[in-house]
Amino acid sequence: MSHSVVVWVAAVCTLGIYTVLYRENRAYRFFEHLFVGLATGFGVMVVYRDILLNKWWSKMVEEGAWWWAFALPAGLLYYFIYSRKYVWMSRLVIATMFGLFAGTAFQGFANDQVPQVYAALRPLWLRVGEQPTGVMVTQPGFDFSAIVAAITLFAVLAYFFFSFRRERVPGMERVARGGRWLMMIAFGAMFGSTVMARMSLLVARLQFLLHDWLGAIKLPH
Repeated sequence: MSHSVVVWVAAVCTLGIYTVLYRENRAYRFFEHLFVGLATGFGVMVVYRDILLNKWWSKMVEEGAWWWAFALPAGLLYYFIYSRKYVWMSRLVIATMFGLFAGTAFQGFANDQVPQVYAALRPLWLRVGEQPTGVMVTQPGFDFSAIVAAITLFAVLAYFFFSFRRERVPGMERVARGGRWLMMIAFGAMFGSTVMARMSLLVARLQFLLHDWLGAIKLPH
């Protein structure tokens, strides 16, 4: 297939998907189903090439790891979910995999969150020779970022503290309200980051349509 045909097919598919911006229509549904079908086929090919062939078959045949043969009957147990009589056999492997995934997820959560908890409890006063941000401290003083982090942490925790009525503690309601505003700022920053990521995808598609397809613009090299 020539380069021009590939560009035209990609352009038509892109415009077909973007027709949903006007309203949902048959063209959008066709290209949506086409994309899902292609993605599913590509996923099946990747599973066969990267997992079944390289991580399963090659280990048994080329490396002599015969115990990998037990993975095939274990995987086939999943299909007993379609049998009312033997559905319990599928639950054995499903429960086992859920346990393995839960342990892996907890390990990843601990490796990601525990350092953040430790970083949130940094000392507010810096001594000479310390490197809280990778830069050597040459004179003692307060760590402004640690102070902001401590205030934010205390305010947000105060907002989620429901063991007693905050109105009974002087100033606690204002602190909790400040924690709510700080959370809104953080959520807004995360939402803005998501929007910018989506905008980068849109810009890439527009550059493809205007440069590669129509040739209306020239991109700097």
